[in-house]
Amino acid sequence: MSRELRLRLVAGLGGAAAHLLLSTARFEPRGAEVYLECRRRGQPVIFVLWHGRLLPLCYWHRGQGIATLISRSADGEAIARLVARWGYRPVRGSSTRGAVPGLRELVLEARAGRSLAITPDGPRGPRQRMKLGPLAAARLTGLPLLPVAAGADRAWWFGSWDRFLVPKPFARIVLLYGTLRTVPPDAGAEELAQGAAALEEELNRLTREADDAAARR
Repeated sequence: MSRELRLRLVAGLGGAAAHLLLSTARFEPRGAEVYLECRRRGQPVIFVLWHGRLLPLCYWHRGQGIATLISRSADGEAIARLVARWGYRPVRGSSTRGAVPGLRELVLEARAGRSLAITPDGPRGPRQRMKLGPLAAARLTGLPLLPVAAGADRAWWFGSWDRFLVPKPFARIVLLYGTLRTVPPDAGAEELAQGAAALEEELNRLTREADDAAARR
């Protein structure tokens, strides 16, 4: 089987299976008012989420034309094709491979009026540790950062580095939206590092709260 055919099968069958699975879930977004107000005003944002919580969040925000940074790896190619089927605009690059071209393309997407989505612990970790990519994008584009997390009451946890969450059928999924954060265009290295630490702390807190909320009946 050729690589191209294998990628088509993974993206097609995998996307269809994921869509069918998540269509049975009950989603409970909390704190989304700030994002909905941004959409009403036509204000794009930069979603910041951990790689392991990508699937439910990607499904919930499908069809909104969001540009998302995807690794240039072979696995990233399959993911890029899958999210494209859900209405995303994949931008190829990461914090380790193709960082500068990827960031440049994200800036162009933002200037076209699109929101962005970045998983700052991808593509290889460390898990739930913030890299500077989202803050660099915010500094260059002027868009606010919006941390968002997801938790499920029933899920499979894959044993990869990110503990990738796949909700089980008919799961209850809680989505938590955090505080909008801005990065000044003249922010220096120290300010970026402090901002990254604060953003990591909030995103980890939201993730714990989403897990706890989903577990409660």
